[in-house]
Amino acid sequence: MIVVLTAGGPVDELPDLSLYKDAVHIGVDAGVVTLLGQCIEPLEAIGDFDSVSDDEYEQIRAGFPSLERSPADKDESDTELALEKAMHYRPETVIITGVTGGRLDHYMAALHIVFAYQRRYPDVEFLVLNKQNRIRFMEPGEFQMEPDPAYDFVSFYPFAEQVSGLTIEGFKYTVQDEEIPFGSTRFISNELSECGTVKFTGGHLIIIESSD
Repeated sequence: MIVVLTAGGPVDELPDLSLYKDAVHIGVDAGVVTLLGQCIEPLEAIGDFDSVSDDEYEQIRAGFPSLERSPADKDESDTELALEKAMHYRPETVIITGVTGGRLDHYMAALHIVFAYQRRYPDVEFLVLNKQNRIRFMEPGEFQMEPDPAYDFVSFYPFAEQVSGLTIEGFKYTVQDEEIPFGSTRFISNELSECGTVKFTGGHLIIIESSD
């Protein structure tokens, strides 16, 4: 099962949500309005809805009569609350959209909470998507990557700490048993033309695939 979370980021940065019509959709704050505007009926509406107008909030209430509005002053972000709800569906994949544009503090918060959930649920694939990029996290191990014509470039960054024992094979630029110190930009804009292998022994990788 795929669960798609749509937050209230700029609509022009969203991926094509029509590709996920069979998924479970969860609207996060103004993301509920975005989904309704694209004729997608979310199964859940999560948030404090402080970023929607009164008319938009009434539209949301009409679709969710038993809506429980989250308090504006809370420890968890709306995205975190939505991720917690998503896990009730026992998904194989969770796609998070509408979090990469607009306020950078919201974007950073989303990356950190997705990273935390990936570690908490290692058997679930968590992806942050917009119309140009796909972001995921990897724990130490060995992984196969298939070329995707939608994403020409693949970049590797250490997330929060140094990555050790990195081997990249089958890519345009290959390495064997390398270290990536935190803050390094050495491993950006690689390319994959056939099946490739990524393996590393320590740390955490954030992988960003981009279309141009």
